[in-house]
Amino acid sequence: MALTLERIEAIAAAQGMLLRIQAPRRLGLWSLRVAVARPRAGQGPLLLGDLKGWAMPTASGLHLDTLRVQGQETAGVGELVWAATFAWALECTPCRRAWLLAIRDRERQHARLVRYFEQLGFGAHRQLGAAVPDLPRRLLWGGSGLLMVGDCQEGLNRCERRLQRRAGPRGRRP
Repeated sequence: MALTLERIEAIAAAQGMLLRIQAPRRLGLWSLRVAVARPRAGQGPLLLGDLKGWAMPTASGLHLDTLRVQGQETAGVGELVWAATFAWALECTPCRRAWLLAIRDRERQHARLVRYFEQLGFGAHRQLGAAVPDLPRRLLWGGSGLLMVGDCQEGLNRCERRLQRRAGPRGRRP
């Protein structure tokens, strides 16, 4: 059985987390926010991770801007955010490829980001640097670094395998 948004939300709930997607569409574009939080008694939920981006109604239209995982007890939060993002794109948009920028600030951190994104199925597309032809893309992406592209179905498949490993030796499918 394929990993769907509904199943991903159930996996989050089974781990005591809330998964929410906000994706309003205006002027033909979606703005996207995927959030994972832990409910707290008598207080608002505690945000554990979120991803922001936007999408155009094209096969290569998913642009992912910001991923943040924070706090304690965040194991599995990244996988849930990524799985929900890829599933949303496949179920709710014509987007089949996702783009992101592995920002280049410190070289060691940049290398870690590239490895992390490669594990999700993203591959290098082009470097964005200080050259004049890169200026429009740098304005769009907010900095310099490695522009990467990934297949949403492949990313979802990789997330599913990671979620299955996290479920443990019982072999339960997410």
